Amino acid sequence: MDTKELKKAGLKATLPRLRILEILETSSEKHMSAEDVYRALIAVGEDVGLATIYRVLTQFETAGIVQRHNFDSGHAVFEMAKEEHHDHMVRVDTGEVIEFFDDEIERLQREIVDRHGYVLEEHSLVLYVRPK
Repeated sequence: MDTKELKKAGLKATLPRLRILEILETSSEKHMSAEDVYRALIAVGEDVGLATIYRVLTQFETAGIVQRHNFDSGHAVFEMAKEEHHDHMVRVDTGEVIEFFDDEIERLQREIVDRHGYVLEEHSLVLYVRPK
């Protein structure tokens, strides 16, 4: 995403927004908390306050740039919004988040919703797992 896309989302391309966006786009960690973003910015010599990071992440969420997830850890994590749907597994021992997609699960969810007389607008599936 570049400055044009930020502007298209109704956001000015400020330095903090650009730096936070860069961290989210380039990090090997795909699900980051505000604190994770803060640590990553400090590591590259950027001085952006935690309050600014929270504010920018909320703006990004409102603009559809990122998605917020509140997994069982008690704090929010953010990932870049993606076109393709996916679900999550969270390891209860480490907190690691694993993304997955399964056609059969998606089909069953639509079938269940239809059977109850509804139309599926959106959904989120999170499985909490541990190693065997």
